[in-house]
Amino acid sequence: MSTPAAAISAYPPRLEGEQSRQVRVLCVLFFFSGFPALIYQLVWQRALFRILGVNIESVTIVVTAFMLGLGLGGLAGGWLSKRQGLPLLLLLAAIETLTGAFGLFSLSIFERVGDLVLGAPLPLTALATLALVVVPTLLMGATLPLLVGHLVRRSGNVGSSVGLLYYVNTLGAGAACLVCAVLLFPLLGMQSSVLVAVAFNAAVALGAVAAHEVDRRRTHHVVADAGPSRATVAPRISLPFGVVLAMSGAGGLVSLSYEIFFFRAMSYASGSSSFAFATTLGAFLIGLASGARLGSEACAGPDGEVLMRRMQRSLLIASLVGFAFLPVLAHLAWLNGGILGVGLLLVYLLARQWGLVLPCLAHLGVAADAQAGMRTGLLYLANILGAASGSVLTGFVLMDRLSLVEVGQLLVVAGLGCALILGLAIPTSRRSNLGRAGTIALACGLAVLTLPWASDKLLEALQWKGGPEAKVAFAQVVENRSGIVTVDHSGTVYGNGAYDGHFNVELTRDVNGIVRPYALSLFHAAPREVLMIGLATGSWAQVVANNPDVSSLTIVEINPGYVGLVAGNPSVASLLTHPKVRLVTDDGRRWLRMNAHRRFDAIISNTSYHFRANATNLLSTDFLTILKAHLNPSGIVFYNTTDSSRVQRTGCMSFNHGARFTNHMLLSSTPIDWDFTRWRRTLEAYRIDGHSMLDLSRPEHAQGMERLMALEGQTRPDAARTPSDWIEPCAQVLARTEGQTLVTDDNMGTEWRHFWDRP
Repeated sequence: MSTPAAAISAYPPRLEGEQSRQVRVLCVLFFFSGFPALIYQLVWQRALFRILGVNIESVTIVVTAFMLGLGLGGLAGGWLSKRQGLPLLLLLAAIETLTGAFGLFSLSIFERVGDLVLGAPLPLTALATLALVVVPTLLMGATLPLLVGHLVRRSGNVGSSVGLLYYVNTLGAGAACLVCAVLLFPLLGMQSSVLVAVAFNAAVALGAVAAHEVDRRRTHHVVADAGPSRATVAPRISLPFGVVLAMSGAGGLVSLSYEIFFFRAMSYASGSSSFAFATTLGAFLIGLASGARLGSEACAGPDGEVLMRRMQRSLLIASLVGFAFLPVLAHLAWLNGGILGVGLLLVYLLARQWGLVLPCLAHLGVAADAQAGMRTGLLYLANILGAASGSVLTGFVLMDRLSLVEVGQLLVVAGLGCALILGLAIPTSRRSNLGRAGTIALACGLAVLTLPWASDKLLEALQWKGGPEAKVAFAQVVENRSGIVTVDHSGTVYGNGAYDGHFNVELTRDVNGIVRPYALSLFHAAPREVLMIGLATGSWAQVVANNPDVSSLTIVEINPGYVGLVAGNPSVASLLTHPKVRLVTDDGRRWLRMNAHRRFDAIISNTSYHFRANATNLLSTDFLTILKAHLNPSGIVFYNTTDSSRVQRTGCMSFNHGARFTNHMLLSSTPIDWDFTRWRRTLEAYRIDGHSMLDLSRPEHAQGMERLMALEGQTRPDAARTPSDWIEPCAQVLARTEGQTLVTDDNMGTEWRHFWDRP
């Protein structure tokens, strides 16, 4: 990775002396300006998801709000750039100071506004989210056109100015992604990461003030900034500004759509890892930065036709990489963890080709005059609007209607379409244009026809990492905007690449720990009102709904795709029409905040692995405090820790009473009402779909019942403890986990530490 200062040596036309020093200062400052911007984006997205919910509507709202704020900032920066004589470095210092001031209080502001819009209609929520991020993102977005206008007046080259500045700023953002994933989030958490970002803002602001003071003292050596200090470098062939705007918007749409596409594939390949998300974003941003530097170098010459051919070649290469992405992942899945490295390389290579486009478009369509900054702002706005449209179209529409492979087909065709349109703008003979158009159209057809074949059994390969199981197609696959759910032929379900349950309600054939929901009556004498967070296979819900003591079961599931799977499985299909059951499609945490008046005798959450992305939202002390407020007197919370000792300690520290039951935590504000006689009576009465779950006349059933009843000895305070015990009181849990840090919303649990200190 090259440094911002090193990039100046390739900056055409080459600047020397005082001007070269000023450009180096700007590049260094702009590099470090990109660093806090990305930290804020990652932290604010996380905070807003926690408030609004981690569903696709919230994701789309947050990403679109960020994009629109940056686009509006581009307009503002372009408008300011027309005003010559502004103290540029002081203006940059003011922008960084204001951004840092907002960042300092941002998380508390988000929490308060989130409480105000809780339960509001989607359009109002979108407006509130935009209002939250518009000021800081506007400030961030204003810097590029503002600095471009300044730099163009010195260099006379728009494309090189845009490419250089876009390179250093995006490189800073990409570096911040990697630092967040490896250091800041695992070691510091959200609030401290924000403070690091604020410190960077302050450092950049102080650096800008210092640089301004140095420039002021040297004014008698500096050429006045009244016009270009170099001869204007304009292409002999240019494009109408309207065409450039349209192509910039199309480029933003396709490139952001690829980013979402990469996130979906890499998330599935990693089992929904936060680390994979951050590194994928980092690879994409560093690729864009590298491409922008190539674009800056390509804009050195005046031959616009050569530049357009270079752009077209880049788009064709990007389409080739996009075509190869899924087949390469499928055929190299046997690399296991190494497949993420292969995927990141491909992400980088594709983004590198797209990164070249914006500087070249600026060079072809923006004149190097006093309006350069304003036109660059408009070009940036068009690119951002295209990117925001790509976020909505791909994340909200295409991912809900098309498979991952089909989205890949569409993106390859879209990229080739951009190359075709650009090729038609190159001045050449009609015959040559028709030949190029025919070749690209043929490539589109081949991509559509061959990509499904080349990516055959993609999901199976990524799930089983190329093992022998990958040769057998999944029995069912659901792909929607909430994720990818697969079912193998044994009835095991996987959500976004990780185990998510098994279709089974038979206590005597317990392949999925189904004894845990059957144990509800062991913990509570009268669990009338029950809340279940997460539906998955529906097996747990089926068992709880048919508990004779349960009167009402509310199920909150974020992914509606599970409903279709439940409907198609005979062992759980009746759940969907059960009179006790109410099924809600929503984020569990958001639903609880929206229904503050609801109280339950039992809240059950068979949470997925503690290290998966956003799992902390259902495991933290903050969430347990929310659950506590929704319990009736003597109510219990029963949730999966997936064997994380940190999660277990967190539960015991959050409630007065509790115990570990297998890998679940059982918690209450009152002593747990262990009653094995009651449990035996309930198990003997259990019937699902008219069938008795236990037949004690059968020896194996009777023996199973006695093994369960023998667990009573483990509830005694003086019982001898072994690691294989099903029941471990909180006193022993706390002694065993002494010194471990509690899981909080701020430290994000083990989501970012999984690869360092896996429990």
